[in-house]
Amino acid sequence: MKRNTAIFFSFFVLLHWFCINPSQAQKFGYVDSDFILQRMPEYQKAMQEIEKAAANWERLIADKFKAVEELKRKYSEEEILLPEEMRKEKQAEIAIEEQKAREYQKSIFGYEGVYFDKKQELIQPAQDELFRAVAKVAREKKVQIMFDKSSDLIMIYTEPRHDYTDYVLKELNLDEGDEKDKDDE
Repeated sequence: MKRNTAIFFSFFVLLHWFCINPSQAQKFGYVDSDFILQRMPEYQKAMQEIEKAAANWERLIADKFKAVEELKRKYSEEEILLPEEMRKEKQAEIAIEEQKAREYQKSIFGYEGVYFDKKQELIQPAQDELFRAVAKVAREKKVQIMFDKSSDLIMIYTEPRHDYTDYVLKELNLDEGDEKDKDDE
């Protein structure tokens, strides 16, 4: 929802800019933030930490569901021998444990769960650094509007001369060696 709002706001700003300043030439540019982030060591480190935490959480969740399956297996073995009241108690116990496992899974991987918060916390510094570099390059190159090629905003065609990704990489001191392939547009 936030992303759709951001896209709508971007289009509104563009429309407003064109209506107010139709006689002035506008300079637009774009960057590929995914490409840049993949080259940033702090982003790579954050992603490794997130993947490690996610693997641990997945293991814990799997253990909880295995325990529920074990309860179900034991119940199926004893079911015939148990009186009706005991069967209902065991079924209720299994249902409660299964619900607890689902709730734990949702608290970790659900919308705005622990995984979401941890990812946001670890990635935010790298994103902030990227945004500062983009803003600086935009000011230096006198670009009024900078798009992100890797966002939901679909760019059907991009003119390579408007790609400022390499300038941002240079600003972040990440431009050594392999340059971005400009022919991938």
